[in-house]
Amino acid sequence: MIRCMIVDDEQHAIDILEHYVRQTPYLELVDSSTHPIEALQVVAAGKVDLVFLDIQMPELSGIDFIKAINGKARVILTTAYSEFALEGYELDVVDYLLKPVRLPRFLQAVQKAMAVLQPAGAVPATEAEDDYLFVKTESKGKLLKINLADIDYIEGMKNYVAIHRGGQKTLVYTSMKELEERLPQKQFMRVHKSFIIPLSRITGIEGNLLRLQGVGAEILIGENYKPDLMELIRNKMIK
Repeated sequence: MIRCMIVDDEQHAIDILEHYVRQTPYLELVDSSTHPIEALQVVAAGKVDLVFLDIQMPELSGIDFIKAINGKARVILTTAYSEFALEGYELDVVDYLLKPVRLPRFLQAVQKAMAVLQPAGAVPATEAEDDYLFVKTESKGKLLKINLADIDYIEGMKNYVAIHRGGQKTLVYTSMKELEERLPQKQFMRVHKSFIIPLSRITGIEGNLLRLQGVGAEILIGENYKPDLMELIRNKMIK
């Protein structure tokens, strides 16, 4: 469990992040504050692992706040102005969120924080970051939770990506590259420029065709992706 705090001089910005934190099983909201100087005392007391921190605040800037806590907590910056990103990264922040903060981007930043804050080999009790994703669908303003275990395969379709589940297809407005980077590498592999597959569903390979459990169609293996796939298969073969 990651203990977190939200520091922002605008209450409505805090309200949004509080809502997101409460939806995330492996985050615990310790406190939130519109007064950065008061928030410094909470962090200094060792009660917080992660701070969601606004950059532009009248009492104390986010950059000065980071310098003042001297590494006692990790920081995810939040701001409406992208020009502050470089200075934030120079101070070794975990991530940088542009307002208005969207839930999928928030979850991506939290997963980065998990990688930094969890000891090597440790796994959060819920394993939630490996269980599901939130995606933007073709319907404006609609987010959909996708359980990774339900995915049959993923197909690139021009400006969209199609997630196939149980014979149904969900169109997601993203790129194959972005989705590939967000999926757990131990569970999924890109086998073609247009296909990502769950490794646990492979039932057989014949030439450049791959068969998946529960999927009627055969998946084409791209020449550029075949060596990595075959290396994985060789490691599982009985000699």
